[in-house]
Amino acid sequence: MFDIALYEPEIAPNTGNIIRLCANCGASLHLIEPLGFDLEEKKVRRAGLDYRDLMNVTRHQNYPAFLEYLENRGKPYRLFACTTKTTGHHVDPHYAQGDVLLFGPETRGLPINIIEGLPLEQRIRIPMMAEARSLNLSNAVAIIAYEAWRQMDFDGAQ
Repeated sequence: MFDIALYEPEIAPNTGNIIRLCANCGASLHLIEPLGFDLEEKKVRRAGLDYRDLMNVTRHQNYPAFLEYLENRGKPYRLFACTTKTTGHHVDPHYAQGDVLLFGPETRGLPINIIEGLPLEQRIRIPMMAEARSLNLSNAVAIIAYEAWRQMDFDGAQ
């Protein structure tokens, strides 16, 4: 399956929704600290989570620790920066097992050094109207995650 990573997420309900999304599509979720909230916060739980949903959530102390984790897990991966600061669309790549979809914090997105540290073909965006700024984080994750899963023929779904 693929992985979803949230870089320094700030809003508890968004993360709660994304945890539930990952539980439903079989993706593993990585939370890269610092978090803008306590994971035990009521707002996270309000997303209807139970402990089973939290089983595929891994916390990482910082971005370098996250990259070290990916390198040491022993399987190939590609890291995709999901950002408004690129031209390639989320439907352009051919997603594969082991791919990681990386999203930035709600108020500022991914840092430019992370975006520019990846090849252009691994920087993706969701098309929007010209005057639009961005989508809600949990909506953006859902759109891209389900496209990746669709390309994998909804592996594991009933």
